Amino acid sequence: MDFWHVLPAALALVLIIEGLMPFISPDRWRNMLAMVAQMDDQVIRRIGLGSMLLGVALLYLVN
Repeated sequence: MDFWHVLPAALALVLIIEGLMPFISPDRWRNMLAMVAQMDDQVIRRIGLGSMLLGVALLYLVN
């Protein structure tokens, strides 16, 4: 498979996974967003970096 066939599938999976929490528990999702809104920018950046590194590691392990 080439990149242009995998990219839409990957984006679709991201949207499905991101949509699970608000679908299953909208109240908890809303509370989580309120907590994130109060976090310092550095904390949010560290969480984002950790998420990206975990994604790269998982992608490396899968391939």
